[in-house]
Amino acid sequence: MIKLLATGVWICVVALASVYVSVQVTNTKEVVEPDPAMFGGLETIRGEVTSIPVISSGAVQGYFLTRLSYTVDPLKTEKLSVPVNELITDALYTALVGEPVIDFPDMERFDLEAFKTHIRTTLNERVGEELFHDVIVEQIDFLSKEDIRSNVQQGRSLKNNPTIEREAPPPAAEAQSH
Repeated sequence: MIKLLATGVWICVVALASVYVSVQVTNTKEVVEPDPAMFGGLETIRGEVTSIPVISSGAVQGYFLTRLSYTVDPLKTEKLSVPVNELITDALYTALVGEPVIDFPDMERFDLEAFKTHIRTTLNERVGEELFHDVIVEQIDFLSKEDIRSNVQQGRSLKNNPTIEREAPPPAAEAQSH
């Protein structure tokens, strides 16, 4: 009888000890490494094609075309009172027209990384905190006035741009009936 009672007490002590140890092990805090910046947590906003006139010597020399995308914190963009695309367009015009960062006649010295950094910095300064984490370039083009004129003269603008309305062809002569 004493052996049976001692065995019961032993089983209870072992069960309680194992429960205590398992609770202590599961309560330890895991060290979670943060995800790298390009994985999770950020959202990409695709910007619109922006056409900025290049004015030099008092005349339009051509147009700078760009399409940029931006990685942003989606939780912070929800709190903005101004729509993100309008904010981006305004900051892009301000950065490229108000503070010229590109020397258009001398495009060989164009520094893409400095351009992206300048755009990101301008946007973040405008918001007042780091909302924009990266600028992704989808398209950058420069069309001079001569390029535009030659495209129009050759009819390329009408053939390649379906949004431009073409003149209706003259009405065909009605077939005569016999």
